[in-house]
Amino acid sequence: MLKPFPADAVLLDNGAVFRGRAEIRRLLKEAVVAAKAIFTPDNLRHEGGQVVLEGPAHGDFKGSPIRFTYRFTLENDAIKALEITS
Repeated sequence: MLKPFPADAVLLDNGAVFRGRAEIRRLLKEAVVAAKAIFTPDNLRHEGGQVVLEGPAHGDFKGSPIRFTYRFTLENDAIKALEITS
């Protein structure tokens, strides 16, 4: 899951900021892999230079399923920034 993120990528998850691959790796391990979270996008659009995906995620976490919005900022075929909100 880390391959598309460059070393200086930034991920914002409901207000918390994760900078660089090490912090993003930790978040993915704790919030996605451990929770067995599966995101199923059902809406895709381009908005303000970003790619926006929306859809539900389910897994072993409180409130499952929850609808999420992922806003990707792409640069040179990489995810420069990702903002996740629910």
